[in-house]
Amino acid sequence: MHIYMPGTQKGHIHPISSLIREANRIFFGMGFTFAEGPIVESEWYNFDALNVPKNHPARDMQDTFFMKDEPEMVLRTHNSGLQVRYMEEQIKKGIQPPYRMIAPGKVFRNEATDMTHEAEFNYIEGMYIAEDATLAQLKWTLEKFLKELFKGFEVEIRFRPSFFPFVEPGIEVDMRVTGDRVPEKLRGKWVEMLGAGMIHPNVLKNGGIDPKKYQGFAFGMGLDRVAILRWGIDDIRLMHSGDLRFINQF
Repeated sequence: MHIYMPGTQKGHIHPISSLIREANRIFFGMGFTFAEGPIVESEWYNFDALNVPKNHPARDMQDTFFMKDEPEMVLRTHNSGLQVRYMEEQIKKGIQPPYRMIAPGKVFRNEATDMTHEAEFNYIEGMYIAEDATLAQLKWTLEKFLKELFKGFEVEIRFRPSFFPFVEPGIEVDMRVTGDRVPEKLRGKWVEMLGAGMIHPNVLKNGGIDPKKYQGFAFGMGLDRVAILRWGIDDIRLMHSGDLRFINQF
């Protein structure tokens, strides 16, 4: 049993935990439901089901951590595999689209670290599937989320065409934030925030959804990078440092 003692120091919520709570609140208000899945994922859900070719560079060791004793298993490089898992679960329950889903969680990539990159980081995946899902709805959803998350800041958002195997067409979303709380190195500069696009028909098929009847959009972003802009954190690596001097500020 915990006994509260007056004068003792209270704990603090980690900034990533705070962001996940706020993201859940914003997306819940738009009708999205929460989903989660395994950190150790099969190559099927992490790559194949997402229309990633066998020879795609993302499968190489420099990007992906493969499990030593189970070579067909990886530390998930994104939460996008949950798109297919969620579709399969809904179909098994006899539930047809529309689906609205978000899935926050840790992901891992074998890459060099710097102030805006880390080998382990927190990610949030989102998906909407319906008969009438459009790119315009995706744009509205992302603008609403980012502007609500950054209330009190001067925020600009831009969309650029890009390529990802699991969406067609694909876009990248950049954001420029100004204000005294933004780190000087990032203040007023365009920062890539997330990738998104219309779900590729092959991905819908792999999830058991008829792409001739339904379409959808998906998006994914790193929450650690959102945090450094939101709270003026100088280095993304502080998120995993365990330094109480950092955590206690929140």
